[in-house]
Amino acid sequence: MRRALAILMLSLLPLRLFAQEEVVLGLSQDEVAITANFDGSEILIFGAIKRETAIPEDPLQVLVTVAGPRRPLTVRRKERRFGIWVNTDAVEVDLAPSFYAVATSAPWSDTISDIEDLRYKVSIPRAIRSVGAPMSIQDSQSFTEALIRIRENNDLYQLREETVTLREQTLFNTAVALPANLTEGIYSTRILLTRGGVVIAEHDAAIDVRKVGLERWLFNLSRNQPLIYGLLSIAIAIAAGWSASAAARYLRPG
Repeated sequence: MRRALAILMLSLLPLRLFAQEEVVLGLSQDEVAITANFDGSEILIFGAIKRETAIPEDPLQVLVTVAGPRRPLTVRRKERRFGIWVNTDAVEVDLAPSFYAVATSAPWSDTISDIEDLRYKVSIPRAIRSVGAPMSIQDSQSFTEALIRIRENNDLYQLREETVTLREQTLFNTAVALPANLTEGIYSTRILLTRGGVVIAEHDAAIDVRKVGLERWLFNLSRNQPLIYGLLSIAIAIAAGWSASAAARYLRPG
């Protein structure tokens, strides 16, 4: 009995050492304001590793993820029929982040194992939760791949390998570029430390992305008072058209 207990304690020793490594995180900003001239932003993420023991021999790796609000959506397939493009098949995606960026300190295969990726849902495909597809659709995975491809082209999904700078297995930093077409909400930031592909520590923080000023007022008006928002839009369009016509008449040679 004592021998079995000793073996169990020895097997748990690496885990106990790993658990003594913690993340101390900092953000260059924890709020992003979306204004009329907003053309994107860059978040600097930096931190340090706090330890109570000596640095283990296995090299440390760092993963940083930034995820926008997760929402359900429908991915549709278009096909050309009778000379026009029409929607045919559709797949419901349970939850997909509006923005998702992953930065690593090493090549992906050296940073995290497939099992740990499945457990912590770090990679872009694993961050998307799909509820399945109708029986008539045989290639449902292609819908998720299409969603990823479209959002990658719009800089909304980013995989940035070897962009986390790690110094002496203690200090780390990276920068994540936020595009102009952001969805407002809480953006969760996650730091994962790994050794040998296994996650040994995790830390979470949040970035608040909000519309401010006139943009916020118009957004709330469109949601809370759609009739007034529509009438205001028509009035602005009429005023702009009349102003352009008046200016053209004034500038027209006599």
